[in-house]
Amino acid sequence: MLDSFYTAFIEEQRYLLYLDGLKMTILVSVIAIIIGVVLGTLLALMRLTAEQKGKSTLLSKIAYVYIDIIRGTPTLTQLMIMYFVILKGQSGLLVGSLTFGLNSAAYVAEIIRAGIQAVDQGQMEGGRSLGLSYVQTMKDIILPQAIKNILLPLEMIIVLIKETSILGYVAIVDLTKVSDFVISRIFEALAPLLGTALIYYVIVKILTLGLNALERRLRQSDRR
Repeated sequence: MLDSFYTAFIEEQRYLLYLDGLKMTILVSVIAIIIGVVLGTLLALMRLTAEQKGKSTLLSKIAYVYIDIIRGTPTLTQLMIMYFVILKGQSGLLVGSLTFGLNSAAYVAEIIRAGIQAVDQGQMEGGRSLGLSYVQTMKDIILPQAIKNILLPLEMIIVLIKETSILGYVAIVDLTKVSDFVISRIFEALAPLLGTALIYYVIVKILTLGLNALERRLRQSDRR
């Protein structure tokens, strides 16, 4: 087993390939998370305009259709459409980041919408009675409280890092694609796959511990 790991990671400095693949995985994930949170927040607010007006609005319909289509189609299919049709010839980083960002935005939007709706309706009424606009009330009163409701479900963003393993299907050299390349060179699968799995596990574990620590801190603030 040790010989296998040596061949898969050390021999011919193959660990440099894994580092390059890991860099691509992290870059795609970070950019996608930023896109997902920003666009997801916007989509959630668009959905909530229906509640503000008491009926469906153009914005709420657009957001609903977008979320419905994205959540109803496979991520791999979206990635292939983006790579072979919409962004044909563009860099893998751009294709991967945009695909996963747009995909995660649909899920984040529903999480944020549910978190906002969990805040007591009286908070909105209280803000409006103080002369604040809808946007001001949402920004200064509702969203800060909703963050605590949103935080735990947003752990699904961690899943995004694991989902990027499909990038290799469109020839983007991420961490998983590197393991495929090494397997084809050394004609042995166990060590490259175990090593790749371990790297993913460590990254996800660190992020999970960070979110748990943040959650505990927020809960402590509730008791003050």
